[in-house]
Amino acid sequence: MFATLEARLRWSSGLLAATALFSIMWLTLIDVTGRKFFNQTVPGGLELTEIFMVIVIFGALPLVSLRDEHVVFDSLDAIIPAWLKGLQARLVHLVCAGTFGLLAWLMTTRAQRFAEYGDTTVHLQLAISPVAWLMAALLLLTALVHALFVFSPPIPVAHGETTP
Repeated sequence: MFATLEARLRWSSGLLAATALFSIMWLTLIDVTGRKFFNQTVPGGLELTEIFMVIVIFGALPLVSLRDEHVVFDSLDAIIPAWLKGLQARLVHLVCAGTFGLLAWLMTTRAQRFAEYGDTTVHLQLAISPVAWLMAALLLLTALVHALFVFSPPIPVAHGETTP
């Protein structure tokens, strides 16, 4: 089940994040080349870079959560018994699921407000609400990944350990 989920996330949110990162790379190359040789920048380049960065960050969240690759502080792991580590991991995933779910809900209210007010970017006049809706959807997907870990058995991860 986790292999199928990882494959689907890789082809959805992973591909979305990779495409946005690739776009940032080309946008930066064109912007710097235009500035250096033609004394001209890409109009709205900063706005596009900001939008692409949001897509990179929020698009990678579900995959990072699924692979359990978040930054962790494991300084007490040597003294915590194994049975407590499993309980601790499930509790952490429960807190993460709740936090990401709350953030998704807050982002939906913000996206709705952006849509109602017709907020746009300053230079290119791009609507902000679709980006906020995408952020909310990816946050919700991340919350669901963490919720899955709360109720699932430990799964093997790349470095040979198991993730509760």
